[in-house]
Formats: sequence, C-alpha cells, structure tokens
Amino acid sequence: MTFAGLFRRAAPGALKHSRKVAILGAAGGIGQPLAMLMKLNPLVSSLSLYDIANTPGVAADVSHVNTRAEVKGYAGEEQLAEALTGADLVIIPAGVPRKPGMTRDDLFNINAGIVKSLCTAISKHCPEAVVNMISNPVNSTVPIAAEVFKKASTYDSKKLFGVTTLDVVRARTFYAGKKGLAVEDVDVPVVGGHAGITILPLFSQATPKATLTDEEIDALTKRTQDGGTEVVQAKAGKGSATLSMAYAGALFAESCLKGLNGEPGIVECTYVASTVTELPFFSSKVRLGKDGVEEVLGLGALSEYEKKGLEAMKAELKASIQKGVDFAKQS
Repeated sequence: MTFAGLFRRAAPGALKHSRKVAILGAAGGIGQPLAMLMKLNPLVSSLSLYDIANTPGVAADVSHVNTRAEVKGYAGEEQLAEALTGADLVIIPAGVPRKPGMTRDDLFNINAGIVKSLCTAISKHCPEAVVNMISNPVNSTVPIAAEVFKKASTYDSKKLFGVTTLDVVRARTFYAGKKGLAVEDVDVPVVGGHAGITILPLFSQATPKATLTDEEIDALTKRTQDGGTEVVQAKAGKGSATLSMAYAGALFAESCLKGLNGEPGIVECTYVASTVTELPFFSSKVRLGKDGVEEVLGLGALSEYEKKGLEAMKAELKASIQKGVDFAKQS
C-alpha cells in the first residue's frame, strides 16, 4: 500500500460516512504534518486539532486547503472535551521528541503522564472512538492507555492501536533500495514492538521475493531497528523522525477509517492486545473492520534468524509493558 490514495478521490460510497478525526498534539513536529495529511484524506469530514497552545494557528493554516474536511483548532485543557466529543478516530502524537543520546525509554516519565491525562479525557468524551497511539514509548504507552480505559470501564481491546507503521515503511524502503525493487510494490511485515530489538522485520516474508544474504538480512534488520536514531543523529539535536512518522501515522489512520467504513481486506501491522505470543501486547498483522480489530493474524513461518530475534526481544518488551501498567496504576 502507498499513500497515493490520500490524493485521489475516495472510492464510490466512501463519502457517505461522516468521520470526525481528532489529533492530540496537533501543533507539534509530528502533529502539524499529520494534520495536513489528514486534511487531504477524503474519508475525513471533520478534523479536530488539539494541543496545549498554538493550535488555532495550525488549524487556520490547514483549513485553507481545498478539501472536504472542516477544521477546528482547540488549545488548552478547557477545550479538550469539545475537541474530542463525537470523534470516531483519535490520533495521539502528543509528547516530547527524542534528542541525541535519548532512548525511547528516556521519554517515558514525561510522555507517560501526557498519555494518561489524554486517555482519561478520551474515556469521558469519546469512549467508543478508535485510538491510534503514536506517543513514545509505544511499547509502554499502549498498556498505559489500556489501564486508564479499564479503570473508566471503557476499555475495548479492539479499538486501541499502537502505530508501528513507520517500522514497516522503513523496512519497505530499505529492502527495496537494497534489491533495486520498485518501493511502491514492496511489503515487509514487521512484528514485536516499536523500539530497538523489539522491532523485528520479517524479510523472509517480504514481497516481491528477493534473495538476501545473511549479512544483508542482519544489516537491514539493524537499520530498521535503528531508523529513529539515524534520523535523530542526522538532525543533530534539531529534532526526531517527524515527517516520516506523520506519513506513517496518516497511512495507518486511513486504514482504520477504511475498516470503520466496512471496506474489506484491510490488513496492517500494529501493536495491539494479542495472544500471538505469551505477551499481552504484540505487533503483528491485524485485519481491520467496523469495530477496529477484526482479527489478529499469526506470525506465519519464521526463519531461524527471525525466531532468535523473537526470543531475544521478549524480556525487554515484557518489561516495557509492565512499566506502562505500573505507571497507570499509580494514583
């Protein structure tokens, strides 16, 4: 799948649905380009942009784009309820970005508090919305959201997603570049989590099929795992992966909207409540539908390299999940 669909007219019948999308953290480095990309999506009829400050300006700017979605900007906690009310899909890129030398785990204490607060508001004002979590560390913020929703008695595991699409986008790009393939035709499943060694691209299942040496597989895997660090270092303290993350977030959001609209055959890799492994949350292929998760798909046949990678990630992913659960349960 490519992003070309966002720049074409919607499929026949798609526009009969009125879908409100809320972006929480819309004035940030990811939020602004994500807001523009969602404004371009013909499946969006109402675009609600929220942040603690500066959102009215972002909303005014984006609203001038001549597409279907009506745009409104909201700033400050006192306007959060209005921003969320009636939302079908809530996308959360809110939080601080990574800086040189900072791991995703270093972001935890700041971003975890932000996510907990925003999810508390979601549980009050749009409890039936599909939630796309972008705020890092996703391995922990998704479990935080789940616990907040459980406490509010609004938890629906089918409607909570960790957005790992950027890992898929990177794996596709790097694989296509290495083998000289047309990147728009390439797919590479990525499973596990969304940080370091918990990111496991399954190049044995990549399409189109191309021969890779053991060295190439190892190099492509490590580059996919370290893609965020590559961008942070290249920006030399001036930011993290914002543009590519906005693109990936918009891709996944489009798939969620297509699923909500009843379009069949929508499959994406995403971090969800799962029984694919012994871990309570795991990223794998998921079929999307009118209620969010329609089916969590299995891992398929893994190579020996991938089997080792799967086992190697489990302890770290388990600890990250527990860290999120423990944080959420704090008073």
